[in-house]
Amino acid sequence: MTVRTRIAPSPTGDPHVGTAYIALFNECFARQHGGQFILRIEDTDQVRSSAESEQQILQSLRWLGLNWDEGPDVGGPHGPYRQSERSAIYQQHSEQLIADGHAFRCFCSSERLDALRAEQMANKQTPGYDGHCLHLAPTEVAQRLAAGEPHVVRMKVPSEGVCVVNDMLRGEIEIPWEQVDMQVLMKADGLPTYHLANVVDDHLMQITHVLRGEEWINSAPKHQLLYQYFGWQMPQLCHMPLLRNPDKSKLSKRKNPTSITFYQRMGYLPQALLNYLGRMGWSMPDEREKFTLAEMIEHFDIQRVSLGGPIFDVEKLAWLNGLWIRELGTDEFARAVQAWALNADYLKPLVPLVQSRVETFSELLPLAGFFLSGPVAPDATLFAHKKLGPDEVRQLLQLLLWKLEALRQWDKDGITACIQLIAQGFEVKLRDVMPLLFPAITGQASSVSVLDAMAHLGPDLTRYRLRQALELLGGTSKKEAKAWEKRLAEIELAAAG
Repeated sequence: MTVRTRIAPSPTGDPHVGTAYIALFNECFARQHGGQFILRIEDTDQVRSSAESEQQILQSLRWLGLNWDEGPDVGGPHGPYRQSERSAIYQQHSEQLIADGHAFRCFCSSERLDALRAEQMANKQTPGYDGHCLHLAPTEVAQRLAAGEPHVVRMKVPSEGVCVVNDMLRGEIEIPWEQVDMQVLMKADGLPTYHLANVVDDHLMQITHVLRGEEWINSAPKHQLLYQYFGWQMPQLCHMPLLRNPDKSKLSKRKNPTSITFYQRMGYLPQALLNYLGRMGWSMPDEREKFTLAEMIEHFDIQRVSLGGPIFDVEKLAWLNGLWIRELGTDEFARAVQAWALNADYLKPLVPLVQSRVETFSELLPLAGFFLSGPVAPDATLFAHKKLGPDEVRQLLQLLLWKLEALRQWDKDGITACIQLIAQGFEVKLRDVMPLLFPAITGQASSVSVLDAMAHLGPDLTRYRLRQALELLGGTSKKEAKAWEKRLAEIELAAAG
């Protein structure tokens, strides 16, 4: 048997360090067993998925030094490797489950399902589907289909007993069937949910071992049941511990930078970041801190993974990155710095922003040095505003940050539209917001065009600096966040109406 593992990211946002962490362990496991590592794109969420996000994911994982044997960019015998291109395959398997009596068509409206969930929560019951359409007569189903009624396909799930799932790290995991919902397998738009697509793809792509985050443990019974329904052998499961913030909470961008491209833009070496991710819940037999990917593969043993949530500590990462930097040769160091920011691709777009503003080259660094910085250190007094009070300034910056976090296509027009929306919500003009953005983004009261600067810095550094500015001004409490999220929704609704 050839060991085959996979990573299956969703292209719905920035490339996440958690994705790289799981990808690293999948590649190490496959290579250590002389096997193959596959990458596929789970893009069935057509609303949030984007080609730009997919490209960022592929480029970021390549930048780290990860390599896959099959994938959307390299091809392979089990393609296509994008789920959006495999719809007919999922439809066929969905119909097979219905024909075999393992799934059923559900015509329940979203309003009925919302009311059901509200009632269950009010009665302190576990929310879940109540089987309303489970026993519809075939004639009624046929009539509703002929009438074009929208519907989903749900899987049948036992209501009694316990499902036992075998995990490579955790042994036997017992989950009562009463806690498992009748999962939607095919959505009303004809696309599969993660659960059906994941099982079908893993089988057809001959995946032998599934190493994934522990957040999928509760879904394992559904997947195991689908394998039984299809009569297929299930891959061995291994649920990896989740990365944690220093306060032990789940790693999140609101407490820690989570995008791979953030660390790339900040000037971390890819070898160092990959090395650090390898230290997340795993250790070399000799406990050394610094090691290469090749060394990790050579000594890899999945049983050395600790189930305690590994802490992603940026300070520890910076220390490790410093070790790597100091061991570079002179030429290597110069090449690394040049590849980071002193290259034509990064510097050339800056020329139109700075050329007309300087008389000597020595003026470039004071004017545009923030393009080569990570954090900036503005003075809090620069955020004093003529029309907005201190709390309104914080609120405006927070609402703008949330809008920019949701912005998928990062360009000047998109950024400007976000700012204009928030400005309108605060009944000020676009130019009134600029004095707040200059110190937040550049660290100065004035500089080159801040909109152009945000576009060129990219989403990671821009959002990071806005978060830093918010922290400087006192941050956002949980109570404020709840109220401000409501206000943002009202602003968006007013703009749409």
